[in-house]
Formats: sequence, C-alpha cells, structure tokens
Amino acid sequence: MLKYFTNLFLWVIFCQAATAQVAQDCVDAIPICNNTPVNGGTHDFGTDDFNGATSTGCLEATTLGSIESNSAWYRFRTNASGQLGFNIGHDSTEDWDFALYQASDCNALGEPIRCNFFDNSEGVSFIGVGEDPTGNMASVHFEDWLEVEPGQDYYLFINNYSNVNSGFSIQFTGAIWETNPYDALDCSIINNLLGPPIAACEGDNVVLDATTSDALNYSWFINTGSGYSQIAGASAATYAVTATADYRVVVATNAETIISDVQVGFNPSPLTSAVSDESFCQLNALTFDLSTKDVEALGDQSPNDFMVSYHSSPSDATLGIHPLEKEHQTLLGQEIIYVRTTSMANSNCFDASQSFVLEVIETPVLSFPEEEVICETVGSLEIGEAYPVPNFEYVWSTGEQTPTIQVSEAGEYTLTVTNAVHGVNCESSRTVKVSISEMPVITSIDIEDMSANNIVTINTEEQGVFEFALNDGEYQVGSVFEGVPPGVHTVHMRDLYGCGEVEEEIVVVGFLTAFSPNGDVLNDLWQVEGLSTLNSPIVTIFDRYGKLIKQMNQFDVGWDGNFQGKPLPSTDYWFKLSYLDKDGNRTYAKYLQSHFSLRR
Repeated sequence: MLKYFTNLFLWVIFCQAATAQVAQDCVDAIPICNNTPVNGGTHDFGTDDFNGATSTGCLEATTLGSIESNSAWYRFRTNASGQLGFNIGHDSTEDWDFALYQASDCNALGEPIRCNFFDNSEGVSFIGVGEDPTGNMASVHFEDWLEVEPGQDYYLFINNYSNVNSGFSIQFTGAIWETNPYDALDCSIINNLLGPPIAACEGDNVVLDATTSDALNYSWFINTGSGYSQIAGASAATYAVTATADYRVVVATNAETIISDVQVGFNPSPLTSAVSDESFCQLNALTFDLSTKDVEALGDQSPNDFMVSYHSSPSDATLGIHPLEKEHQTLLGQEIIYVRTTSMANSNCFDASQSFVLEVIETPVLSFPEEEVICETVGSLEIGEAYPVPNFEYVWSTGEQTPTIQVSEAGEYTLTVTNAVHGVNCESSRTVKVSISEMPVITSIDIEDMSANNIVTINTEEQGVFEFALNDGEYQVGSVFEGVPPGVHTVHMRDLYGCGEVEEEIVVVGFLTAFSPNGDVLNDLWQVEGLSTLNSPIVTIFDRYGKLIKQMNQFDVGWDGNFQGKPLPSTDYWFKLSYLDKDGNRTYAKYLQSHFSLRR
C-alpha cells in the first residue's frame, strides 16, 4: 500500500498542551509509563531510522522515498504480566499509522510485532492495539492484544501521512491495568526528578514534587510558549500546578544544581447531558443504533473533542471497558444503558454520571390462518387470535373489539392488534379471507367403457375444493380415474375443509351404443360386457313406450333385435341393469348410459 503526502501542514493543538513532546528519531524516543503524553503535532522525521529501507512490517515508503514522513518515537517497559493495548487518538480527518517493536536497542529493532498501515477512508478517530474504544469491533485499524511479561522493552513509532497534522494522544488499555493500575509499566526508565509528562483533567489536584536531600533552595519556572520565566514566590520543594504549561525546577544543593523539566497538560473534563429514555417496537431484528444518542449526551460539546460510549453496567462505564457495539443487540423489555463521555485527548477525563432506559416493546405476532371456510351445513365460524395477550388491544374491521369474532358470511375481515406502552403503539394487522363451502354432491358420473380398463369421471356442480377416491384408494384432486376394471365400484367425494363427504356405488360394464342385426356377423347381437363381475345381474330392455322387450342375464349371448320371433324396427331402445348388492338387495345401477340404437 503506497501513501502520499506533501510538505504542507496545518498545525492545530490536539489538546491544550503548551508544547508537544516529540522525538523524531528512535535514539531520542520519549520514555512513557502510567502517565501517557499528548502530542501537539509532528513535523518531519529527522534522521532516517530505517537506513533507506523501503518497508518495515506493514509500513512502506512514501513517494519521497522514506518510510518516515512526520514521525514520533516513544519507548516503554512492562512491569507486570497480562493483556496490554493502546489507543492512538487523532482527528478523524487525518491519516496516522504505527509500528510497535519489541526491542531494547534502536539499532536492532527487527520487524514490528504489531503494525497498521490502513488509510483512514473510514474517518475513524482511533488506531492501535486491542479494542477500539468507540465499540467498533470490526475496525481494521486495531491489531490483536499483546500478552506481555515484566521487563520487556518496546519502541512505538507513530507516523503522520496527512496534509493536516493536529497531533495525537496515547492511552494504554487492557486487563493489565485492572490487575496493576499503578505499576503496569515501569516508570524507572524515566530519569527525571519531576517524573514523566502529566496528562491531567480540569480540576485535578496536580502537585509537582522536587524534594531533594541536602537541597538549599528551590526555584520554579513556567513556559507557556514564550520561554521560561520564574514563578514569583514559588520556593518550596513542591508546587501546585493549575494551568497547562511546561514547568521547570532548579534545585540548588551543596554538591550540584539540578534542573528538571516536565510537561503538564490539563484537558477539559466533559459533562454528559441528560439522555432521554428510548422506547421502540420490536421488528424483525432486535437492534438499536446507540450512536443516535450521541447528540443528546454531548449537548454543545464537540464530537471532535469528546467521545461517547455505552456500557451495560456502571462499573464498566466508570472504567471505560467493554463498550457496547453501536448496533446494539437488544432483548424484549427494559435495559439500562450507562453513558460515558470521554476526552479524546485524555481518557482519564470522563463523565459517567448519566444513563437511560432502553425499552423494546413487543410487536404483536398474529398467527391465525389467513383463509377460512364456513361449511354450508354449519353456517358460521369463529376467526381470529385463539390465544390473545391480556394487555393487547384487538379491533376488527367490523368494529368488534375482541380477539375472535363469529362470522357467517363470505368476505374479508381484518384484525388490528395494538400493544401500547408509554405512549408507543406497536401494531400488527392480519386479514382473513372467508369463503363458504357447500356440501359435496355428485351430479353425474361418466363412464367410458367397452374395454378391460375403463375411464370414470365424477362430475359436480357445487362450489368448493374437493378431492376424490375410488374404492379404498388414496384421495386425489382430479376427478378422473383411468384403468378401472368392469364391476361394482365405490366412488368417494369429500370437501377439503372437512365440510362433508359423499359416496356412490357405480357399475362399470360395456355395451354397444348401436347394433345392426343384418346377418353380416358384425354387431349382430346387442350385449352387455362384464356382467360376470356382478352378482345375479339382470338386463331389462324396453321400447320407447316402456314395453318389456327382453330380459338377459350373464349367461345370455345377447339380443338379436327380435320380439317374439319378429324383427323390431330401427329406433332407440332403453335398458336397465340390476344386481344384488353386498347386502343381498336388488339394486339398479346408477349413472349408466341406458339407451342404444337398433339399425337395419
């Protein structure tokens, strides 16, 4: 990844420090321990600490040919074991990178153990090791936590690639500060009578202590940017600091004169404004964007100076740990969210006095069927929510205000259910389409016969959704059955909604619709095929006036068209087929085509 920069810089003090502690070269790396410095901006890189190399870890050379552009070097030593990280806070419009080396010598840095070179197209305000303090768990600008042991030396290289350079702050984090809040880092590496730089908050009691044995006198000086000037009346071993500046003490002893400087910066302490409670309806996903509450918490304070984070307990908010993700996964009911407002320059300057209630209100879930059928024989039907919630309000499009209603007419009925909590109405609606299903009735049955396997079609004129079965077979949606052998069969028809079922016994036999007894051997006899499948069948033939012409059983070869030895004229003739049913009763076959033609 190649980055570009120019030599134009806009200097803005990131915090209210009088001067910035900046070391451009590794050999001058500023030692830091518990009190972390705030840098007022970097400029240039001094000596090339990478000796013309084009890369170190993830860092690459700029178009100027060097890895460093505007650099700052720091060093620290661990004094305990555990999880350690750090946040480098900066203006969200600027691009900063870092590399961390575990080394005790600038001439033997090796490769960095943590490194980040991503550009800042996302506009983030923090880079570092461990966890983004804003709760952005997916930030590409943070590397994995360090697991450290006592006595390990580290060099931290911070580089600026932006045209604008407002400076940065360094804030150490990690579980090591919970187990060793005062000695996680070794401050003995700082050889300074007044100790390391002090990053304080407005209102903090900061006392510089220069107590030295055999001291003859103490003189205190202050530098607010125009050089050091003596502080009138300050002659004790300690001095109470009230303003941001560089301070110097001159201690005169019998043996020597000791001069010590220290940077003290006071950062504004934020004040969290009251944050209103929030209630919202449960939709498909139970998430709430906590960042929408930032404006309330900050009030008239600038988001460039202060950061808002949200926590699940007062202790987490006070310690600034375990921030909730901004897209917060919630649960039904109430949850107290604790708000922490933190200085971007100094994480010790914070306010965790406010909280608010986040309430997720249940949106009614309606599960009753959207289609219902009233059986004609019943006449009415109950529709709606069979298991209502006591506190919900139920209103139908008919005006009725009950979870269920009784309906007797076809149409559409809409139920609206409301859960009203603290002025928030969570609603759901569901429409039921009601139709009326008439009793199934078989109006006719078509039989295509004269074969070993016949086709049977069941006909109905009723309105409804039906299914059909033949004998003991499975039900089917279609009313046509193919491959039906001759004989007695039972057809079934039922309503899919359980509104009724009918069955009919049919006889499947074959007969000629026309015959011509003219002696040509073709269709000389009229007969019924399949009579042998019936119990005691009798076929009775009549003329159009109902006169009995012929009776046949399964043993007769057929009718030759004669009556009492005389040929009958060409016309239509009718017949009936009867048989003994399973109970021994003589029954006439229904739905059987009962006439045929005699042609001469």
